[in-house]
Amino acid sequence: MTELADINLHGHRLSYRIGGSGPLLVLIHGITNSSVSWVPVLTLLERDFTVLAPDLLGHGDSAKPRGDYSLGANASLLRDLMVALDYDRATIVGHSLGGGIAMQVSYQFPERVERLVLVSSGGLGREVTAVLRAAALPGAELVLPLLASGPLVNAGSAVGGLISRVGLRAGSDITALWQGLASLRDIEARRAFVHTARSVIDLGGQRISATNKLYLAEAFPTLIVWGDRDPVIPARHGIRAHELMPGSRLELFGGAGHFPHHDEPVAFAEAVADFVATTAPAKPDADALRRLLVEHAALAAAEVAAAAEAAAQAAEAAAADPPAASAA
Repeated sequence: MTELADINLHGHRLSYRIGGSGPLLVLIHGITNSSVSWVPVLTLLERDFTVLAPDLLGHGDSAKPRGDYSLGANASLLRDLMVALDYDRATIVGHSLGGGIAMQVSYQFPERVERLVLVSSGGLGREVTAVLRAAALPGAELVLPLLASGPLVNAGSAVGGLISRVGLRAGSDITALWQGLASLRDIEARRAFVHTARSVIDLGGQRISATNKLYLAEAFPTLIVWGDRDPVIPARHGIRAHELMPGSRLELFGGAGHFPHHDEPVAFAEAVADFVATTAPAKPDADALRRLLVEHAALAAAEVAAAAEAAAQAAEAAAADPPAASAA
């Protein structure tokens, strides 16, 4: 059974849940959520793994300081937590924003990552729900207290429960959304939310994308999990990422939404356990990383050269055969 604990890192309190035994899973929640988001699967995962689920700074019971809420800062914080707790390596599991952080951990600290599990992950495409895009609007800080007010949160949760009772999976997403808004009732939480959201989202959607680096995923066994009715980040992001990540696995949960680990906790835990059991952990290999970078750079240069040559040929053809003058 997981226990609640906390640690002081760099002068800030970081809360986390830890329990189980076996290979380490680090579970990274999404924006406005906390380690509570993983509760539906913690008991199931503890059967096979040690689970470490922190509350990111600005979320849950962790500190909410003024500071850096970027993907890189969160990745560094998770590395420091692993070091402080004396864990060398882990399978990194990230949901939504946490998926983007998980990919950033693998990019900054590959020696710490055995595998990646990306759950309804951010950072794989532009589209994202309008609720999160609204956080990029000027004055969003002034509107959030109204959205996080008791009556609206209670109404949203009630609607989510009603939808769930009539058999529509969207209810779990609505309930989780309103529960997340409820966490923004104090000014420190609202400020942290806005800083976090604006670090990855603008008015047009997600502004940070890992798609140009997905070829590096060849170095890590990767499992992509998505609900095919995700209303927050479309499932096609996961499908496309699977195509771009050599050797990755894709699990689409039919009828599930943005929280497949809530909608299908048993299937989710089984998918993770099978993935870990049937893949070898990645091994740090600087030579392999260098090869991937050099090969990709050469391929990109060849594509640029081919495009330039095609443009030049088209210009020559147009010059040799100008369009006929129109009749007077």
